[in-house]
Amino acid sequence: MKITNVKSFVSADGHFFVKVETDAGIYGVGEGGLRRRALALAEVVRSFEPFLIGADPFRIEHLWQVMFRGGFFPGGVVQSAAVSAVDIALWDIKGKALNVPVYELLGGRTRDKVVCYPHNGGGSTEAIIESCRQTYEAGWKFVRWSVVDHSDSGGTFEPRRAVQNTLKQVEAVRHALGDDLEILIDVHTRLDPADSLDFCNKVAQYNPFFIEDPLRAENPASLRRLRQQTSVPLAVGEQFDSKWTFREVIEEELMDYCRVDLCIAGGLTEARKIAGWCETHYIYIAPHNPLGPVSAAAGLHLCLSSSLVGVQELPRAPMSSLTDVFPVQVPWESGYLLPPERPGLGIEFNEDALTNVSTQEYGPPHGYQRDDGAFTNW
Repeated sequence: MKITNVKSFVSADGHFFVKVETDAGIYGVGEGGLRRRALALAEVVRSFEPFLIGADPFRIEHLWQVMFRGGFFPGGVVQSAAVSAVDIALWDIKGKALNVPVYELLGGRTRDKVVCYPHNGGGSTEAIIESCRQTYEAGWKFVRWSVVDHSDSGGTFEPRRAVQNTLKQVEAVRHALGDDLEILIDVHTRLDPADSLDFCNKVAQYNPFFIEDPLRAENPASLRRLRQQTSVPLAVGEQFDSKWTFREVIEEELMDYCRVDLCIAGGLTEARKIAGWCETHYIYIAPHNPLGPVSAAAGLHLCLSSSLVGVQELPRAPMSSLTDVFPVQVPWESGYLLPPERPGLGIEFNEDALTNVSTQEYGPPHGYQRDDGAFTNW
């Protein structure tokens, strides 16, 4: 079997997909992260074509090495996201060719289902309580929302104000819905060490499952101070683009949950290595998945075949979005993703639904501003 074509697609809302075709009539589909950089991903994938076309798609590890290292200079997060998309598609091809789900290629199932968390929100405390109540009553075991300044902030974000506001929201949700509900709070890299430490220590009384991305990701060493001075579980890694980026936080045990993004960190090939490395330090994986049906499926297969799994992000249930592009998606029931029985990733791709979709412009910078006008993370 040989690769005959590699196609890139960008949906109207910026999702980036890759379809890898073969001379056996089998195709695989992958997804890349960085929705605001989809056109850049497409160009990087185009640069892979000379050595992908004609290659054996079963040589996944070899092709990963060539894509990741073939430009000599490290390519950073854009290149890793492009590699991720192609890599996931290659695993899809191999599963289909061997007529088994991808998790069987990764060692087989370690669990019968994978618990997931939704995206909650609404701005005001009352709206967040109602959002959490709705998902809880629908069967979800977790709720999650982000640290915010206040309900009508208009794009501003002041850390001390945001800490106090979010503490009030966590207290209100815990009191309204009880102790059985698992609460996740996403700082989303918006706080610096002093404010994040203040938040983590004060929110501990409400027993959160974890605090996600408590600090900016550029300097993982800053997590040492936080790890040493707070007892709440920390979840880190959605912006990390390879196993090397994860090295410090794994080996120094600076996180409790690994937020590996399969569509940024190098696909299934890299994510399974990161997951195995985490296991040696008793760190659970909690895959970052803010994207589309391919990302959700890839994370599911990783979780099904990994020994230490906390929870998987799932902003929307399967078959609730992009159904024209993906008419078959992975199975789902009452807060859990279930093992697909179809071969490969277990999804189907209709490229005709994207044929006439125009690509999305990058748009303005994605961020908030402080009261004094300074830029800060979104």
